[in-house]
Amino acid sequence: MCTRRLPLVGMTLRTIALIGIDGSGKTTQAHRLADELAAAGLPAVYRRNAGGRHWVGKLAVRLGRRDAEDLIGRRAMLFAESVLRWLAMLRTLLWRLLTGGVVVMDRYAYCQYASLRARGAHPAAERRARLAYRLFPRPDVTFLLAVDPAVAQQRIDARGYDHESMTYLNAADAAYRSLPEFASFVVIDANGTPDEVSAALHAALASSPVARRRGLLLAGAAALAGMLTVLGYQVAELI
Repeated sequence: MCTRRLPLVGMTLRTIALIGIDGSGKTTQAHRLADELAAAGLPAVYRRNAGGRHWVGKLAVRLGRRDAEDLIGRRAMLFAESVLRWLAMLRTLLWRLLTGGVVVMDRYAYCQYASLRARGAHPAAERRARLAYRLFPRPDVTFLLAVDPAVAQQRIDARGYDHESMTYLNAADAAYRSLPEFASFVVIDANGTPDEVSAALHAALASSPVARRRGLLLAGAAALAGMLTVLGYQVAELI
C-alpha cells in the first residue's frame, strides 16, 4: 500500500469522519489518510471512536459465549456501545479543541444510530442516543464507505477473529442509507483495492464544497513515499 505526500495549502479542515458497515475498510483508510496528512506536514492524527463491541466479543469467546450479546444481552450491549462510543468521541474532540489539529475519525455518531437500527432497537433508544450525541458537532466531511455486504463478509472472515452474518450486514447497509443525514454523506465505492478506495477518497475530498471553501488543494498525481501496513482494528480506547 503506497503512502502519498499530499501538497495542501491553507488547510483549516478540522474533522474528517469515515463511516460504514463492518468490513468496509474504515480503519485501513482512516489510518492511511491520517498518515498521509501528517506526512504532508499537517498536525493530523487517527482516532478510533469504537463502541467496545469487539473487545466484549473477544471476552465473551474466552468465557465460552458466542458473542458480546450472548454474554451481556442485546440491550445491555447496545447501551454499553453507546456510552463507550460517546466517551471515545469526547476524548477525540477534546484533543482537537486543545491542540487545534486535524482529526481523522474512524466511526462517528452516525455509526451508533445505524447500529441501533440494524440491531432492531426501539426507536426511543435512537432518540436517546441522538439527544446524548447532540453535544458533538458534525464533522467537516463524512465519508460513507459503501461496500457490497458479501464483499464485507469476505473481508471480515479473512481477518480471522470475528464474523458477521449476511442478515446483519444487509441490515446495517440499509440502516446507514435510511439515516436522515445520509444526503450529507460523501459516498465512496469501497469495493475496490485499498489503493483504489484511497484514490477515490482523495478525489472526493479535493472536490468537496467544504474543502474548496476552506482552501484544501490536493494534487492529482501521487508520488510513492514508502509502504504502509495497516493491521486490523485497535481495541477501543477510553479516556
